[in-house]
Amino acid sequence: QVQLVESGGGLVQPGGSLRLSCVASGMHFRLYDMGWFRQAPGKQRELVAAISSGGTTNYADSMKGRVTISRDNAKNTVYLEMNSLKVDDTAVYFCKGASFRDSYWGQGTQVTVSS
Repeated sequence: QVQLVESGGGLVQPGGSLRLSCVASGMHFRLYDMGWFRQAPGKQRELVAAISSGGTTNYADSMKGRVTISRDNAKNTVYLEMNSLKVDDTAVYFCKGASFRDSYWGQGTQVTVSS
């Protein structure tokens, strides 16, 4: 059974930083493209950042310069380092793994940016 488990969310002040982690199990992690998405209340889910199985990264324009996605295939983990957080970054952040054949989502972790 495939599982993606996110962690690292929480409450942070504007300008602060967080590091999210997503641990995968039940899948050949190194073969999957991995991504972080977010969904704010009343809004559609949107891409934050992605990293291919080969390590190529892609970032949403709104997040460029403030986030870094990375992966550790030995640990079956993908990370999202977020800096200079804004109130508008408040959302549930989801991890997704995708291959040519299938895709999987995690349950999400809440990030709240507030003073």
